Formats: sequence, structure tokens, C-alpha cells
Amino acid sequence: MYKHSVSSPAKETSVCEDRVFESIFHEHSDDIRNYIFYKCGDQQLAEDIVQEAFLTLWDQCKKVSFYKVKFFLYRVSKNIFLNIVKHNKVILDHTKYFVQPEITNQSPEFLVEEKEFMIKLQKAILKLSSKQREVFLLNRIDNKKYSEIAAIVGISVKAVEKRMHHALVILRKEIGNV
Repeated sequence: MYKHSVSSPAKETSVCEDRVFESIFHEHSDDIRNYIFYKCGDQQLAEDIVQEAFLTLWDQCKKVSFYKVKFFLYRVSKNIFLNIVKHNKVILDHTKYFVQPEITNQSPEFLVEEKEFMIKLQKAILKLSSKQREVFLLNRIDNKKYSEIAAIVGISVKAVEKRMHHALVILRKEIGNV
């Protein structure tokens, strides 16, 4: 990111500058796309929401502080998603969460067991509430810390811990102690 000049504290880096906006896009678009993808399970929808969020940022760039742009983008993305959910009743599709290896030297038995485990895991994840699933996937897939998840989702760290605990209890019950 571009550093704020210490010599002129009154002048803040403008989100409206092309190079700054491009830098913001490169830094935050993947994380926001993943965040929305974990909520909806639809890669194309997540991409569309990210594009719309950045268009909104561009339209409102003079109103958004450079230092608050990350939270603005998360909030706008979440609001766009919630509006779509209300309108379309989006159905989750979790089969896209797990990338299967292209080439493997594993035995056929291992591959069958692995596939069965992945199916079992996907079914177990579907049994989580949307709030538990969101926290679980942000932590385990995106490697976000609880404090980051709390900021993204807009809840306390304790609430993140509680959701994660309940998610792990359900997953252990469904697939055993992994």
C-alpha cells in the first residue's frame, strides 16, 4: 500500500487516485471474494459482488477514508450479498470449497477413502449454521485470526470463539476426532 506522508498530516492519501485505487483492489479483492464465497458458495456471484463493491467504492471514493477502506469494502460487500439473498434466496454449493489433486501417487484405496472423507466433511459442514460455517471457513480455509474474523463479520472475538467451538463440536460428532 501507499504510505501516508508524515510531513503533511492534514493530507490523507486519496482513494480516488487511480494508482491508490488499483493498489486497494489488488490488496483486498481476493479476501473479499473469499469472504463472500464462504457466505454463498457461488464463485461467480462472489466475483460479481466484489466488482460491485469496488464500483461503489469508486463512486464514493471522496467520502471514504483511505484508512477505513478495508472495512468499507467488507461492509458494502456484505450488504450487497444480503440484498441478493433477500431477493433470490441463494442456495449454498459447498462442493467448490475443496480442490481435488490433479495427479497423485496414492493407492486406489487411499483415494477412495479420501473421497469418502471429503464427502463426509462437506455434509458435516452443511450441517453447521451459516454463522458457524462462515467463521469456520474463514479460519480454516483463509487462515484468518479470530480478531480478523471478528472485524470482518462485525462481532466480538468471544463470539467468534463460541461459533468456532460449536462448529468443531458438530464436525467432531459428524466425522470423528480429526
